[in-house]
Amino acid sequence: MRLSDRGRAAAGPAIALVLVASTLVTAAPASPSSSYLVVWAGDWNAGDARAGAPDLAIEAGADLAAGPDFLAVVDADPSSASYGKVVRTLPVSLLENEPHHMQYAWSPGDRIFAGGLFSDRTFVFDVDSIPDVRLEGVVEPLDTPCGSVPDAYWVLSDGTAYGTYMGGPNVAGDPRCNGGISNGFAGTPGSIVRISPDAKVLSETSAAGAFNQPHPNDAGRPAQCVSNPPLARPSCANPHGIQVREDLHVMITSDYAEPRNVPIDPVSAPDPNVFRDTVRVWDIRDRNRPVLHSVSVMPRGSMAFDPPPQVDARGVMGIMETTVTNVPQHRGAFAQSMCGGQIYYSADITVKNPMWRQVFDVSVAANALDPDVGRVQGCTGGGWLQTSPDDTTLFHTVIGRNARTLGPSDPGVPKMLIAIDIRSLVAIPPSQWTLDSTTICTIDTAAEVVAGGSEPSCPSVAGVVELADATTGGPHWGAIDNFSLSSAPGRLTSVTRIAVSNYFVGRSGLDGNHGLCMVDVAAGGSLSIDGGFRDEHTGDACVSFDRPIWPHGTYGRAKPHSMLFVTPP
Repeated sequence: MRLSDRGRAAAGPAIALVLVASTLVTAAPASPSSSYLVVWAGDWNAGDARAGAPDLAIEAGADLAAGPDFLAVVDADPSSASYGKVVRTLPVSLLENEPHHMQYAWSPGDRIFAGGLFSDRTFVFDVDSIPDVRLEGVVEPLDTPCGSVPDAYWVLSDGTAYGTYMGGPNVAGDPRCNGGISNGFAGTPGSIVRISPDAKVLSETSAAGAFNQPHPNDAGRPAQCVSNPPLARPSCANPHGIQVREDLHVMITSDYAEPRNVPIDPVSAPDPNVFRDTVRVWDIRDRNRPVLHSVSVMPRGSMAFDPPPQVDARGVMGIMETTVTNVPQHRGAFAQSMCGGQIYYSADITVKNPMWRQVFDVSVAANALDPDVGRVQGCTGGGWLQTSPDDTTLFHTVIGRNARTLGPSDPGVPKMLIAIDIRSLVAIPPSQWTLDSTTICTIDTAAEVVAGGSEPSCPSVAGVVELADATTGGPHWGAIDNFSLSSAPGRLTSVTRIAVSNYFVGRSGLDGNHGLCMVDVAAGGSLSIDGGFRDEHTGDACVSFDRPIWPHGTYGRAKPHSMLFVTPP
């Protein structure tokens, strides 16, 4: 179903409260810089200590009290005397939002769209006067009756944004939502919401679309569409990652999990049956009326070589992220699984039933760091996935796993950022991406899982850097910087730096050390931590969000989830 042109009249008073209560706070007068990182961060409090962060020391006083979540502005100009310093914060009055994702990249003139995972709200920020920022408006829960638990956003050239609402309708069985076939808040199906730059909902579309069942992959394996409570018509529709090719009028979303049973339940263990293994492609020629074009099941791939109990026999995946190619002649996209370590590729997502193949396994990168690791098994914690603007490199974060987490013999999984050379893969014309091709990359043997694919088109590791984190979490999200820092500012086709945050969702059991690191990207794709991006208080490399005082007050630790590079006008 679609809901169009709804205003925010019902939620007006709540929005006014947030706008009044959100006041920009300056750390100290700062000289203008040519680059900033805008970071969406949550307050760490007693709830996180109880539910998701037993490995972090519990402090007394304000650190345990619930404080405001906030947008932080960090100086990201290496030539600046305040490089790495938090120069502004903008708190929001609502508590316990669990700040999550923003859009994947920012362009001059864009608003920033930022989701509150627990509060079911989208915050829209104006950064035209960076480092000063202001709250433009808020999308309230009543504005999106068919979707909840907002996850990620993609901003279109007209300044509007599509957002994935991973969870189901506010009220189970709402007849406006997927014909009444839904199991309620944080359930299934979620929705796709189009939002204006001033925080008005322009349309909402059920992620289930017109499909009762997704198209199986080429091996014929059906999707895992278990819902709790069960649905009469399964859909697997819990959209998480989202990216758009406006020139092709195509949008792609990845289904991750039914969120009430995974990221937002601080008490129960995640139910492996509600992790998803599907990817959706949408026709967006009518921007307010996305039409579901295809739903594909990802192959088991390297999971076929994982014996129980490392992985559920049915193949628990959680297709968290997807990313499009960018060069006009390319029509492909990538997708990755949070559990299992797989990265998939389809050379043409515009066809009715795209053909997906596993083309990479994170075991290859893990062994580049330590040849003794071998095959990494179980849940690897794969997260952020992004192609470079020139389609030469694929970047991927892996939360990883501490050794012995699954038992005495568990070697764990390195916590890392990977740069993957994809030039040979994306060079394959879509017409040659066929089942009988002898050059198509496919990870289909145990040896290829660890050593990489044997076909000449398979991706290879260009660079990998370990981001140490002794907590239950690790590097989950990233942002690429392809702005020029020279006297001629503008967009570059190559990536020079990547910012990475070490935090997932503490109350899911995966926390992080709350560090924000800068990683330099060399011309060939090799990666190294920028030692000059240092915490203003400790002097250590990477900026720590575990600090007692912020510009907006003494609130203690904070959880940096997502970030964007922003340049001044």
